[in-house]
Amino acid sequence: MTPRQATQRDDFFFDLQGFLKLGKCLSDKELASMRSWIDGRPRVESGDWIGHVHRQNHEAMFGENLQQIYEAEPFRCLIDHPSWIDLAKRYVGGQSNFDAFHGPVFIDENFINIRGPGQAISLHNGGWKSIKRCQYEYRNNEWMCGQINVLVALEDIGPGDGATMVIPGSHKSRIPHHQMGESNYGTDSVDGIEGAVEVHLKAGEAILFVDAISHGSAKRVNPGERRIAVFRYGPSWGAPRFGYTPSERLLESLSPEVRKLIKPHRQILCAAGGGDK
Repeated sequence: MTPRQATQRDDFFFDLQGFLKLGKCLSDKELASMRSWIDGRPRVESGDWIGHVHRQNHEAMFGENLQQIYEAEPFRCLIDHPSWIDLAKRYVGGQSNFDAFHGPVFIDENFINIRGPGQAISLHNGGWKSIKRCQYEYRNNEWMCGQINVLVALEDIGPGDGATMVIPGSHKSRIPHHQMGESNYGTDSVDGIEGAVEVHLKAGEAILFVDAISHGSAKRVNPGERRIAVFRYGPSWGAPRFGYTPSERLLESLSPEVRKLIKPHRQILCAAGGGDK
């Protein structure tokens, strides 16, 4: 598949809204393989591992997060999926100056989230946040975004399914939303937040958004599970968000160029007697 390139329309609406709906990205075969892995996975408690995949400890209301999901073979195609990889590189930016050894972008977090009835995540982030990850910038005809998130639906997500919610344009606001809680993550959903809209997706469709946008989710009220995959791209000099490192088995299975997307950092050992004096 030829990598998707940004159009003038993409650039306009990404700048205006802070997100793009990408349409169908995954093939039926890719979807089936991912669903099969999820259905057949061992059920583990928070903090436990499935091979090199980790069930993250967090609020039960957020659902089940399985971190380092690219360690599971069906999900490795998402690392550099042609439906979005060039878009992620474009909007992270810095392409004219990146170190060719390191590569243009780095995946600092990747996971699947499985959420059932009553579960959700609250409104968080926005252009007012001062942390580097939550920055949006367009200057000299180039984007400089602290983080670009790609969220892929593994099942249909419609009304009542706990859809992702965003506040279009909030990535540029320097003022916190008046209904945002004191903490970045609360225990409420985004239902009822003024200006927030649900992003409904068919299985295999994706939304790409800048992490600076205010986002969260509706509370799932329908039976069944909301299943999504999230890959987060940032500058290649970044560090893993939660300190995970890819396994040697995974690294050996990837081409050198793809390997740079998950481990771009080089190590240089000082010669004997070298170093600072």
